[in-house]
Formats: sequence, structure tokens, C-alpha cells
Amino acid sequence: MRLSDNPTERTTAATDLLLSATAAAAALYLLLRAPAPSFRIVLWSGAFGLIALSAAAGAAFHGLVLTPGPRNALWQGVGICLGLAISLFLAAVLFDTAGTQTAGRALPVLIAAGLLIYAVSRMLPGLFIVFILYQGAALLAAMAAYGRLASDGALPGAGWVAAGLAVSLLAAAMQPFKGLRFTLGWEFDRNGLFHMVQAAGIVLLCVGVSRT
Repeated sequence: MRLSDNPTERTTAATDLLLSATAAAAALYLLLRAPAPSFRIVLWSGAFGLIALSAAAGAAFHGLVLTPGPRNALWQGVGICLGLAISLFLAAVLFDTAGTQTAGRALPVLIAAGLLIYAVSRMLPGLFIVFILYQGAALLAAMAAYGRLASDGALPGAGWVAAGLAVSLLAAAMQPFKGLRFTLGWEFDRNGLFHMVQAAGIVLLCVGVSRT
């Protein structure tokens, strides 16, 4: 097993590790700062933890020279972890906007929906856009919800969460631009830039969640 010869892929792997470390730190911070973690904190920390796992798998996918079998397994792991992370994230949004019972009832449905959408997106290469659209719709709906909570003063930290979601949307918007490349010591493409911007979004999200 050796590192990729492609400098851009190595940069992508390094920024994936940065994203993984940021998400893992956010999950641990939320869990450790609460005397008794609530259902809300479990949902948020679970979403961050799954993002950390997904990014770690992505780092191996981009940074290592692997045979097709392990590469495919890692990529499947990335998608499954992201799908479940979105499900937990949406349940956390429902917790803040509609209460504990609504979030608890919706969680199994959201988990099933996330896995189903990922499975459909993998049926044909071109259908992965279904998963991207699902992620974008979730972020947009959540940003609108937290923006409203912030403007009403109904939830402390909602403004930080809305800002984190806006940054996450900006990160997602970079993904379609395949020609996006620049050099800053290292060679970056759209994936490396996405990881760095998304890491900043997670920091903002963590600040917002911790202030509630």
C-alpha cells in the first residue's frame, strides 16, 4: 500500500483528514461539555461523527493506491455515512423546530429515506445527482428554519447554525465545478477546497449547537 502519485489527490486526502478531525472534535466537544447528553446532542454529535468517518474513508480513497475492491468499499462507505449523517442532521433540525417527540418519530423514517436515496443514487452513475439534490434540499430547508429561529430570537445559537449551513451550502456548490483548481503551496481541486470550506462550516455549526 502506497500513497497516490497524483499531487492533487494527496492534497484531497490531507484536507479530508482535516475535515475528519474537525468533525470528530465537534462530536466529542458536544458530548463532553454536557453533564448528561440529551437526545438533541446525541443527534448532532452522531451526525458529526458520521461525517468524520466518511471523511476518513475519503482520505484513504483519494490518498492511497488501492485495488478496485477496497476502493469501491471505501466509496460505498463514504456515501452510506453521509446518507446517515443527513438523516441524523434532519432529525436534529426537527428537534429544534418541532420538539423531541416529532424528532423521535421521524428518525427511523429519515434513516430509511437516507439509505434508500443513496441506494437509488448508486444504481446508475448518472443518478448520483439524486443524492446531491437530497443533500442540498436538506441544507436549504434547515438554513431557512434556523434563519427564522434566529430572527425571532426563539433559539440561542440559531444564527451560528444558520451561518454554518450557509457555509456548508457554499462548499456543496463548489462540487459541480470540475475545472476548479489552484495552487497554494499544494495543488488543490474542487474536492480539497470543498473539504476546507466544509470544515469551517462544521466549526460554526458546533458553536451554534453548543450555545443552545
